[in-house]
Amino acid sequence: MVLLPIKCPICNGTDVTKHGNTRNGKQRFIGKDQACEGKIFIQDYSDKGRLPETKHQIIEMTLNGSGIRDTARVLGISPVTVINELKDRTRSTRSESQFFSNPRA
Repeated sequence: MVLLPIKCPICNGTDVTKHGNTRNGKQRFIGKDQACEGKIFIQDYSDKGRLPETKHQIIEMTLNGSGIRDTARVLGISPVTVINELKDRTRSTRSESQFFSNPRA
């Protein structure tokens, strides 16, 4: 029997624990390092658009001037997935900038 360590995709650490199952029965994990901030991940994604590497490539291609349809075609995902990822990144960036600019927080 061979046991392979589970690595966190965010911090590449091996200090992870199980964190329940998804609806379709896949095992969820949560990182315990401070760098992860307790983010949940799945070891084997069935949707290509949910992979952290794909999400990073969407941002990189957008910053380099690729359009939504071009990005979707190259990565083999839906244009709706590209749009949703860009919207999520915009929302998180706005909330972070409001947090840092608000003196009462």
